[in-house]
Amino acid sequence: MSVFDIFKQLDAQRAAEAAKPVQPVEWLVVGLGNPGSKYDNTRHNAGFRALESWCARTGSRIDKMKFKALVGEATLGGARVLLMKPQTFMNLSGEAVRDAAAFYKIPPARILILSDDVSLDVGTLRVRPKGSAGGQNGLKNIIYHLGSEDFPRVKIGVGKKPHPDYDLAAWVLSKFTADEQQAIDKACADAMEAAACVIEKGCAAAAQQYNGKRI
Repeated sequence: MSVFDIFKQLDAQRAAEAAKPVQPVEWLVVGLGNPGSKYDNTRHNAGFRALESWCARTGSRIDKMKFKALVGEATLGGARVLLMKPQTFMNLSGEAVRDAAAFYKIPPARILILSDDVSLDVGTLRVRPKGSAGGQNGLKNIIYHLGSEDFPRVKIGVGKKPHPDYDLAAWVLSKFTADEQQAIDKACADAMEAAACVIEKGCAAAAQQYNGKRI
């Protein structure tokens, strides 16, 4: 085979790849957090951290600005998903989720949210098929904009307040300690595995496998 034949074959392969139909987005997988480097490693950014951990392991990218969020497409749990990191700050996360859901015609049942949870110990996970915001302002805003609580979520434990009088806003914006890093890193990795399980097998199966999971 000549060099020209090799190039011709490569061109044919590229054309065939380009002609393959692109699988439509079936799910939204949304990590909650606040944009900006000053919020890195804070408890409130556990959702962002889970997505970033998964991208570091798989080579996926969340780097396009759309729907007031950084987004990227990937395959997770056998489905085509839109990975989202809303850039609206936590309290307005629902704006990004609403816009993406409307564009792709995704119902709440296929919108999976990764969020921090101050009622769970650091590193603990809790999968839920639906429910109230539980005081988490990002979830509260998503419920408001979707007009529904019926969306699955994977909650990532970030630890309870040191004492009852401790300001909640100050706590969720505080950074994880050195002693907590291993537990939160493992939980964020497990959170994406739990998300894949939700998509592939349903919330009940994911809850059975991952709820309460610790390092």
